[in-house]
Amino acid sequence: MATFEVHKVEGELALHAAYLLMRELRPHLTDAENFIARVYRQAEQGYCLLGIWQDQALLALTGYRLSENLLYGRFLYVDDLVTAPRARSHGLGAKLIDALREEARCQNCTHLVLDTALGNALGQRFYYRQGLLAAGMHFRQSLA
Repeated sequence: MATFEVHKVEGELALHAAYLLMRELRPHLTDAENFIARVYRQAEQGYCLLGIWQDQALLALTGYRLSENLLYGRFLYVDDLVTAPRARSHGLGAKLIDALREEARCQNCTHLVLDTALGNALGQRFYYRQGLLAAGMHFRQSLA
């Protein structure tokens, strides 16, 4: 039986592994050093990476932060959630969601919140199975 370890992603080697996996979700990230610098900058705002490892291999990854607003109160926001293609359909995404729920409870959060693309039907089905419900639409405008 496979043994999986869930822990925060810290240190240069772990962040390089995170970069390789994060590119599955965020293909526009084309430089490991830039990714790592961004993670460190975001960490100043509370961003954390949590991974699932098996035998030194990073198989699933989530980026999240704690926040507070008038709509949700204190909440945990999931920025990123990705599983390596070879490790999909083995419950690792659900393990990460469970770990995020536990972290949110430990931090006295009232909600777990994430956004997903309108065209991400597989992701939406997964989130519904995990008990997350669609509550609105996310709007944006590029200012570049």
